[in-house]
Amino acid sequence: MYCMRGVRSRLREWQTAQERWKADMRAFRASEKEARRTGAKVPEQPGPPPTAFSLVPWLLMGLGAFSNLFQGKTPNPWVGGLGLLAFNSLYIYVAARAFVKEKRQATSTRVALALMAVITCGLAGGYGGSWELFFPLLGLATGAALRGEHLRWAGAAVATLAGAVTAGHDGWNGLNIGYATWISTMVTAAILSLSEAVRELRAAREQLAHQAVEKERLRFSRDLHDLLGHTMSVIVVKSEAARRLAPRDMDAALAQITDIESVGRQALTEIREAVTGYREGSLGTELDRARSVLDAAGVEPVVGRSGDPLAPQTEALLGWVVREAVTNVVRHSGATRCEITVDGNAERVRLTVADNGTDNDNGTGTGTGTGTADEGPRREGFGGTGLKGLNERLGAAGGSLRAGPSPRGGFTVTAELPTEAMELLTSAAATEPRER
Repeated sequence: MYCMRGVRSRLREWQTAQERWKADMRAFRASEKEARRTGAKVPEQPGPPPTAFSLVPWLLMGLGAFSNLFQGKTPNPWVGGLGLLAFNSLYIYVAARAFVKEKRQATSTRVALALMAVITCGLAGGYGGSWELFFPLLGLATGAALRGEHLRWAGAAVATLAGAVTAGHDGWNGLNIGYATWISTMVTAAILSLSEAVRELRAAREQLAHQAVEKERLRFSRDLHDLLGHTMSVIVVKSEAARRLAPRDMDAALAQITDIESVGRQALTEIREAVTGYREGSLGTELDRARSVLDAAGVEPVVGRSGDPLAPQTEALLGWVVREAVTNVVRHSGATRCEITVDGNAERVRLTVADNGTDNDNGTGTGTGTGTADEGPRREGFGGTGLKGLNERLGAAGGSLRAGPSPRGGFTVTAELPTEAMELLTSAAATEPRER
């Protein structure tokens, strides 16, 4: 009963593998047709699934012995028949377990191989002739089950055993059976190992493709978060400024509204660039925006920049820091003054954004920079997604980011980068997804 359940389980596994292969073949044919129509690269054809049924046809080598039983050429036919049945059963058992690593390395599989060796020696030594062909079948089962470091010694042992047993009937011709046994052991192991390696490589390639898609999704969601968080904050601040100015200075209010339109158009452009992954911010542009936003929010901006021109990727990273830090100042600080300084030398460049706000929570808040301006005081430290993501970006480029209360009061964000950041940071690293 247990044996029948095992057979049915193997048949279901085989049917499932066949159905999966047929589905892969249908997808391959559709992809092949599309590739030929568009001139793209033709995808790789999926091979049939490796199962025990690929080893079962080799049992036809035992037809000679089976024929001898029916023709009465075998003495003690009941002994030969039972031996034939036992060998075939053990062979199928080993073949069924050879394609699952845990099963083929199990003790039961090794015991089955040992029993096969005993039965083969008895049948070939007792009958000779066609019964000696069970030795190559033994080698085939050994190669299928013993792939790895023990294969060399196992193959040599099985081949030596085959040559020694058959030599009693065939003399030196028994070496032919020994050689055939060794060849069947090694070739089977090589083919199955290569097939398994190809499957693992294909699975790894598919996994890498999925990971690349996931990374791109994370990159886009992160950049969209940073872009929209800052842009919406700017729009809210400038809208409030326009509302305050409208009753007494319509021209100034119209200027703020014009800025809102400009910010919206620029945000659309940046979102399109973020989708394609080619967005590179300019530090000078971000400093100009920071002045405008701080002015509209009633915060006095003090901007200073010194040092040599920076590499594009360095400017892009520092531009992100300015954007995030100024957004936090406008939304959470309650400050009246904000100083932004950029100092560079031959080795490193430092950006500092310091305000005189009153909200000091030691940089442990959890704000994400995407709420409304009416949320009240709350400062974002590395617990939030904005500065945390910036810290990871700068770290990938060999830099660092510090954020926290200033000893003189207020809050300070300091970013440092090597001037060679353009060599340390590729565009892919610049968009490396951070933990969420």
